[in-house]
Amino acid sequence: MYRDFIVPDDEEVLDKIGEWPETDENGARVITCRPDDVGDVLTFSYETLSRSVRARWTKSNGEDVLDIYREGATRLTVSSASQAKHILIEFHMGECAGVMEIQVSPSLSVQDRLLYV
Repeated sequence: MYRDFIVPDDEEVLDKIGEWPETDENGARVITCRPDDVGDVLTFSYETLSRSVRARWTKSNGEDVLDIYREGATRLTVSSASQAKHILIEFHMGECAGVMEIQVSPSLSVQDRLLYV
């Protein structure tokens, strides 16, 4: 069953996590976060028509720490509470459902769960 990928508007992304989504050459929205002074970068992109997301965490020396690409996204939310800022992505893919939570501030962290339902 097809489900829409619901995403916040650009103004809400800017308001909640302090970054304005840019558009890449393929039409995907891209958010680039540099949360700390060590030079790590999180590049998060999403494309509503394909219901896909990609989270890429790169160290200051160019080495990838994490590179996740996933389809089947159904909802993207951004939040800011006290000093932490988060991107939350919900997924539903046939018999599997899950959530990926990315903390973009004050430091980077990624939690990902995808389970049979």
